Amino acid sequence: MIISIVYICNRLRLEDEIKQKKFKSEHHKLVVNILFTHNWLVAKHSGLLKPYGVTLQQYNILRILRGQYPTPVTINLLISRMLDKMSNASRLVEKLRTKGLLERKVNTIDRRSVDVVITKKGLDLLEALNEMDDNLKQMQILSDDEAIEINRLLDKMRQKAMPRLPVMPV
Repeated sequence: MIISIVYICNRLRLEDEIKQKKFKSEHHKLVVNILFTHNWLVAKHSGLLKPYGVTLQQYNILRILRGQYPTPVTINLLISRMLDKMSNASRLVEKLRTKGLLERKVNTIDRRSVDVVITKKGLDLLEALNEMDDNLKQMQILSDDEAIEINRLLDKMRQKAMPRLPVMPV
């Protein structure tokens, strides 16, 4: 029994998952581990969203809109708050609009801008997706203190490794 538990625990080590025994350094291993874990989490989330016909990026937009509801938001605001900055927000909004999950209207003040607001159907979908959040809670094997520490370290890594560029005057 103990041997099988050790095997299961060791099998989830990065080295075993990607079949690589050595890394250039612990920092290199950390980057590979973060990327591997990111892809693992995306696969888990995507699998839970698939039955609802929504992608991870679309789910992110719906959550942003729910946070702003009932206030309409612009595409630029969505882009600034999205987790995946490389996503095409306009295309995602159009797909969600065709599913009836949000409405898109020309801004009355700035006709070049578009206002986006979540619909009742979109809010209902997010309510149903709360079950997904419950399923993800089952994956919580870290204590609150461990989660706080990992969050602190990831924030530190982004702040130190990627200095902010100065904002250019418009």
